[in-house]
Amino acid sequence: MERSTRQRRAIRRVLLETRRPLSPREILELARRQVPSLGLATVYRNLRALVEEGAVVPVALPGEPLRYEAAGAGHHHHFLCRGCGRAFELPGCRLEADLDLPPGFSAEDHEVVVYGRCPDCA
Repeated sequence: MERSTRQRRAIRRVLLETRRPLSPREILELARRQVPSLGLATVYRNLRALVEEGAVVPVALPGEPLRYEAAGAGHHHHFLCRGCGRAFELPGCRLEADLDLPPGFSAEDHEVVVYGRCPDCA
């Protein structure tokens, strides 16, 4: 297990408090409020370690660079604002119960991304 550094604690705190998928640059901007000397390479290095530990999960949105969010939220989907480009978590999932697959088909997983405008951009 990696040791907990000031930088890693700041990155983890940002992801837990923000509660939405963040790009490495967004993480850098927010974590610098706690650790002003933090650099982008350090953010990437710590994100890689936090993903390996299982504390953080990467979020892949079509046509977008990877973002990261705190692990443990369970299955959920995402909303991507076309105005500001921020991503948000959509809690839960009702899709699995509504799937009407043809006979013999078996769903293993699914991903849904909703596109629109967040309240700040609407």
